[in-house]
Amino acid sequence: MSDITLGDVEVTRVEEMHGPVGMDPGTFFPGSPKQHWDEHRSVLVPDFLSDETGICQVAVQTWVLRSEGKTVLIDTGIGNHKERPHTPAWDHLELDFLDNLQRAGVHPDDVDIVVNTHLHVDHVGWNTHLEGQSWVPTFRNATYVMPKADFEFWNPANNPKIAGGVNENVFEDSVAPVHAAGQVQLWESSHQIDANLRLQAAPGHTPGSSVLMLDSGSERAVFAGDLMHSPFQVMQPDHNSCFCEDAQASRKTRHEILGWAADANALVLPAHFAGHGALEVERSGGSFGIKRWASLDRL
Repeated sequence: MSDITLGDVEVTRVEEMHGPVGMDPGTFFPGSPKQHWDEHRSVLVPDFLSDETGICQVAVQTWVLRSEGKTVLIDTGIGNHKERPHTPAWDHLELDFLDNLQRAGVHPDDVDIVVNTHLHVDHVGWNTHLEGQSWVPTFRNATYVMPKADFEFWNPANNPKIAGGVNENVFEDSVAPVHAAGQVQLWESSHQIDANLRLQAAPGHTPGSSVLMLDSGSERAVFAGDLMHSPFQVMQPDHNSCFCEDAQASRKTRHEILGWAADANALVLPAHFAGHGALEVERSGGSFGIKRWASLDRL
């Protein structure tokens, strides 16, 4: 099952890809002690950590929300045909994501809103597709909702250090074309999508990182973007990934959102969790634990 219902909102998980991320825990989460990984090994293996190779495992996926008659996509993955010189595993991909989306009942023209929780390479790729020699919006009828702080930070005109990093070419091929088409809505602090869905700034991983809060009927959920890349960060929330721009802010935001989710009995749906993909958390001493996994099929 790839669908769940939260209040009046239907949620569908659409996979782009999943598997090894190419990094061991110490590289992916710098400074994280081996004994902490060993302590939580029963939770992490095999979905989030390979027992054979010791390499971390992730998913790249899109959450499709149907709310108040509209179709909303949360993050759009890596994309096809993109030139990614510093991430060879993602360079010039040929994946069937759009077919997966259509199998979930969503044609690109049906999409009303695209939410980019932040503007990293693996969250904006299907914003555009190649048409001839040009990058054009994939979801031509959609409004693309992007955090203003990230739009400004990842613009090479403002930040020349992007060249040589994982986000090289990303603004040019996956963000600028939809902005040029007049389809981008920038926001700051918070943004109400409808009565059920609200975007909230969650800075740290990137300056504009955000989460989407769902509040519908008796159900609460948070689509957590890159707040966490592994359940390891539920039990050990002080450990950031190597891709976090502001370590202190990332830790603070992670504690705040996990604390809210535990107190509100809310479902947490990160962008990159393989396995069952979503979970409820609970407070455990000064940290957190996994209360239960969602009923989604395992990737």
